[in-house]
Amino acid sequence: MELQLHLHRWGRNRPDWTAAAVSGFAAGAILMVLELAWAATMSGNGPWRTPQLVAALVLGPDTLAASAYSFSVRVAALALVIHYALGILFGLVLGYVIAGFHYETSLGVMPLFGAGVGVLLYLVNFYVLTQLTPWFAELRGWSTLIAHIVFGVSTALLYWQLWRRGVKPQRSA
Repeated sequence: MELQLHLHRWGRNRPDWTAAAVSGFAAGAILMVLELAWAATMSGNGPWRTPQLVAALVLGPDTLAASAYSFSVRVAALALVIHYALGILFGLVLGYVIAGFHYETSLGVMPLFGAGVGVLLYLVNFYVLTQLTPWFAELRGWSTLIAHIVFGVSTALLYWQLWRRGVKPQRSA
């Protein structure tokens, strides 16, 4: 009896860029809802603290001086644009890696791969990039880690679903 491991090796396989962008955008919306729900119900930081932190990437750290309970259309709009742009970017990266390793053919692997990407994204965002943006260190914690895992899993599963719909049936000769 032969045991075969179906290891996925890197190969040049073109991702479905549209599926990747849409999945990153949609998973970004899921992440945003989780973050706002957590901030509104469990966090003492106020519901608008996370948008302030994100907007500070462009507006600078002075944005953080405002109360986390004060709403600013400018800050919220900029945070939305940045958040969705990063979601799309991460969706594109995830789609590229999924296609490169041919994971799109393995539904069972997608949630695990997405969770791993979510953990990696959390570590990079909140431990590596905080060297450049130290204000993000205040978001370190289990709730943010879980939200990023949900983002990764959602992105991977959405990519798989959208990729599957875009596949054209092979004609038999």
